[in-house]
Amino acid sequence: MIKVSVMYPNSPEALFDHAYYRDQHMPMVKSRMGEHCKSYMIDKGLGGGAPGVAAPYIASGHLVCESVEAFQASFGPHTKEIMGDIPNYTNTTPVIQISEIVAG
Repeated sequence: MIKVSVMYPNSPEALFDHAYYRDQHMPMVKSRMGEHCKSYMIDKGLGGGAPGVAAPYIASGHLVCESVEAFQASFGPHTKEIMGDIPNYTNTTPVIQISEIVAG
């Protein structure tokens, strides 16, 4: 299993519509990917590693898939639509990481 993490860097200028991301964007991504997206999670950044330090990411979305190939096959045909929706909820540029799930 793999996890695709899409992390949105925090900054004083960062805007993020958490309700839109939760209620519109991520359900749309799941719908387009179909059965290849086993589950998804959304994180809302609250703070950094020390008291009073801002969270490094304002939000993160995580997609769980069987494999990189399954992710690419299901996300690829919808990349333009999915990426084109980003300005509807944030003014940041996401950082993307694909990881192998080794425990959990």
